[in-house]
Amino acid sequence: MDRERKYFGMTVNERLYVSGLSNKYNEAVNKKDIDAAILILKEVELGPENIMAIMKFDGLISDDYE
Repeated sequence: MDRERKYFGMTVNERLYVSGLSNKYNEAVNKKDIDAAILILKEVELGPENIMAIMKFDGLISDDYE
């Protein structure tokens, strides 16, 4: 499967599940480990804007974070 399209059309949760990274991501969120969360989200082919939105949603960063 083409790497660029591996996760095409999937939600973030689906991407994390299919990649086997759900537990690892949840651990990063629980530990408030921003760096680990970013690396995991990049691994499931999310872009910077999506990563920031997800991290805000998960409470890792505040709305005024830049």
